[in-house]
Amino acid sequence: MTRRLLIKIEQKQKAIGTVTVAFDRFLGRISYPIHNRLYRLTGGRVGHRSPAGPMLLLTSTGRRTGVARTHGLLYLEREGHYYVVASNGGRSSNPNWLYNVRHEPNVKVQAGSRRFDAAAHVLDTDERSIVWPALTAFYPGWAHYETLTVRILQVVRLDPKI
Repeated sequence: MTRRLLIKIEQKQKAIGTVTVAFDRFLGRISYPIHNRLYRLTGGRVGHRSPAGPMLLLTSTGRRTGVARTHGLLYLEREGHYYVVASNGGRSSNPNWLYNVRHEPNVKVQAGSRRFDAAAHVLDTDERSIVWPALTAFYPGWAHYETLTVRILQVVRLDPKI
C-alpha cells in the first residue's frame, strides 16, 4: 500500500472511532436500552442493522448477581461463528459482559431474527492475532478504540450450540 492510502485509512478509522465514542459516552446510556427493547420487540427487524454494521443481542448471566443482562454488540459473522469485541468504547476497563462470559460461557444470542444458545470463548493472544485484521477491516473503529486505552481489546467468539 502507498503511504497516502495508509494515511487515508488511518484518518477514516479515527473519524469513525471519534463519532462512535462520542455517541457511546453521551447518548449510550439512554439509547442502548431502547435499542435492545426495539430489537427484541421487532424480532430483529429494527436494530439489527446499524451504520457501523450488524448488531446482535448478547445475554449473559451476571457473575455476582445471577441476573441475565443483555447487551447490543456489533459483530462479525465468519465461518459459522460470531465475533464480538470487548471494546467498551475504548474505556480503560473491560465491559462487565466480558467478566460475565468468562465466569459463565453459556449465553443466549439474537442475531437478527435468529435466536440461539451459544458458548462464549475469549480468544487467547494467538487466536486473536488471526482474526483481528478481519475485525478491524470490517469495523475500523475497533482499531481506534485500542489507541484510547492501554489494554488489549479482548475478542470473544460465540459458537452456536446445535
